[in-house]
Amino acid sequence: MPSPIRIDDPADPRIAAYRAIRERDLVGREGLFIAEGEVVVRVLLGGARHAPVSLLIAEKRIAGLSAPIAALPADVPVYAVSQEIMDGIAGFPMHRGILALGRRAPEIGATALLAGLTAGALVVVLFGIANHDNMGGIFRNVAAFGADAVVLDSDCCDPLYRKAIRVSVGGALRVPFARLPRGEDGLALLTRHGFDTLALSPAGATGLADVTRGERMAVLFGSEGPGLPAEVLARARTVRIAMAGKLDSLNVATASGIVLHHLSSG
Repeated sequence: MPSPIRIDDPADPRIAAYRAIRERDLVGREGLFIAEGEVVVRVLLGGARHAPVSLLIAEKRIAGLSAPIAALPADVPVYAVSQEIMDGIAGFPMHRGILALGRRAPEIGATALLAGLTAGALVVVLFGIANHDNMGGIFRNVAAFGADAVVLDSDCCDPLYRKAIRVSVGGALRVPFARLPRGEDGLALLTRHGFDTLALSPAGATGLADVTRGERMAVLFGSEGPGLPAEVLARARTVRIAMAGKLDSLNVATASGIVLHHLSSG
């Protein structure tokens, strides 16, 4: 087990990657990301996709993570701080008291990702999802209902933003994902790999209740407000979720949970 290294100065260069984490998420981390909270950090430490680089933990929380810390390689430092120092490093009250710095898994292209999936794969494809809460919620649903992967268009935000990871409860660290280069025809790529495409829209031609799980299926979601691009809707089978009253749409993360639950149960 790595021996915790006491840090008493928020300006200590050894924990520079953790400093002002809220602001740094906006400019990127050069292949690194921050995981926050016990549940998420346990996912990082127990997973195989992304590698832990270091941990920063309030002293009172170390005992609760003793087992996963004991399994860390000797070259992954564990920094121990008081709660006051933790808050000073983060730049805001960090009540969870547990942070980890992770290194992203090597990027895989969408073509390679789709080619490596099983015959009965279920994939979620996202267009223009720029809200970190929605991105995290979708990845949580993907993990919860056993979808195999996520494909993002070039306008989607990063699933490994700290907030997106936290909202996903670690789902963003579990689920394989790939990003389409700008200008690439995602629907043509899905067709080449044998996927039946379902596009969610309030004006969908088919009700979700009438959709059954296919052999290879991709479910497409767009951003709230604009929804999916018109050219995407024109080329995919459109599906709607039945709703009461005058409402015609749902939060995209909520919609993804309803659709994925339906397909996983069918």
